Amino acid sequence: MTLLDMLPSIGHAAPRRFDPAIWPVTTRSDDEGRLCVGDVALSDIADEFGTPTYVLDECDFRHRARRYRRALRDVEVVYAGKSLLTTAVARWARDGGLGIDVCSPAELAIALAGGVDPARIILHGNAKSPGELRDAVAVGVGRIVLDSAMEIAYLAGLARRRQRVLIRVTPDIDIHGHRAVTTGISDQKFGFTLAADKAAHKAAHNAADNAADAVKRVLAHPILDLIGLHCHIGSQVSDPALYGEAIHRMIAAMADIRRRHGVILTELNIGGGHAVPYVRGDAELHPEELARVLEDALDDACAAEQFPRPAVVVEPGRAISARAGVTLYRVHSVKERPGGRTFVAVDGGMSDNPRVALYGAQYTVALANRHSLGVKKVVTVAGRHCEAGDEIARDIKLPADIHPGDLLAVACTGAYHHSMASNYNMVGRPPLVAVKDGRIRELVRRETVADLLARDCG
Repeated sequence: MTLLDMLPSIGHAAPRRFDPAIWPVTTRSDDEGRLCVGDVALSDIADEFGTPTYVLDECDFRHRARRYRRALRDVEVVYAGKSLLTTAVARWARDGGLGIDVCSPAELAIALAGGVDPARIILHGNAKSPGELRDAVAVGVGRIVLDSAMEIAYLAGLARRRQRVLIRVTPDIDIHGHRAVTTGISDQKFGFTLAADKAAHKAAHNAADNAADAVKRVLAHPILDLIGLHCHIGSQVSDPALYGEAIHRMIAAMADIRRRHGVILTELNIGGGHAVPYVRGDAELHPEELARVLEDALDDACAAEQFPRPAVVVEPGRAISARAGVTLYRVHSVKERPGGRTFVAVDGGMSDNPRVALYGAQYTVALANRHSLGVKKVVTVAGRHCEAGDEIARDIKLPADIHPGDLLAVACTGAYHHSMASNYNMVGRPPLVAVKDGRIRELVRRETVADLLARDCG
């Protein structure tokens, strides 16, 4: 029995070094005080692969995929590849019984290279080209989500056999969440509006933007097999009741389609956007809570509309990959401004993590190469790029004795980091390595200057 077991109040006074809600499931510290993930010291990874480096805990990814499958037993779980996708990640998702949704030709190619059955792939995107649609049809993707009138026309002309499709609609739900991104309202670029206003009804050029018109267009093409509707209400959604509200609106729309056209849609895809915590105290959407809300909402909505229960699909991405990821940075300098902030400058920044600049994202940062027991001070972890707003984390507490050469680890970076990385200042994108049971495996190598010059045709 430890002292914390005997005096649990101590745990509140001295919180755990690594919050299990934020860090990968295998996170621990070794006898030297070094941060370890997957039974590998992160300082060893930094020594071998350099910094910045993305580290991915394979056990964490697989654990969260299994958790979704257990919690949502009667729901099809499809992994949102845009959050993080490599051939290895595609295999992990496939092994966990998950399909994959893709948004580009390269994402489609990676999913296929990872051994994913094309029938388990869903193609998304709000501006799909004829070439992209042609490639998707050629390989036999299971479902294509239509996002505009032009896509309907393109696909109808390209398909050579019956192609299963869904229509993406906006249920007009504004999530208003903390650091959330709203995509379920009408005034944004995705999908068709569920109910156009009176002015839109009168304007012919707006008619093609509502779901009722889209349904008529799709049904007019026998080669397109309309099986259901799709919606996505936003990202970082922590209240499961919002998905219940979306289900009520979507089932009502499906019932309206039955009344108008005599067609019963059999699939309802409610997207993803499930919230994960980035810093202590952040809200999280638990799949078990989501499962209960979905079940009750489906029962109520289908009973109210006397509509047969459709198959339900969810598309978690961040909720599966985010907490599996940790990014490593080396401290290059520490600057203390008189009367101002202390800046800890590292060798990465907005080229490997644009989310701080884009969304004001917040992160949990830890000293990874040692465990300092001294006092802490408030610092801003700044990036290397030529932008004043290039920051990793603002006003966080790190050991006061932090110095050049120290290694920092940033938690919860498995989603929208590798996939959104750029070459700003012509900096190569970091490698992505997986850890499991004491073993390190490079999934994507570091981008070199030679790689960048190879694309320069001048």
